[in-house]
Amino acid sequence: MNKTNKYSFKKGFLQVRQKDADEVRGLIMKAIGINNRISWSKRLNGHIEPKVSEAMEIEAIFRRFGIKDVWGVE
Repeated sequence: MNKTNKYSFKKGFLQVRQKDADEVRGLIMKAIGINNRISWSKRLNGHIEPKVSEAMEIEAIFRRFGIKDVWGVE
């Protein structure tokens, strides 16, 4: 697994139901302090390594939606 895949949470986001996608995106963006789609894309695809606290919040948000396997691309 390369570094980008390691920090990506795309695998988790692809499991989100379509009707919940905007809500999940908004919750994650607020939790990690980003406010634009470019930053979202960089985080989603693992180009920026999350802090431990951010990773824990991302995992907690996905757990609220029943998703446990979050990290990676596929």
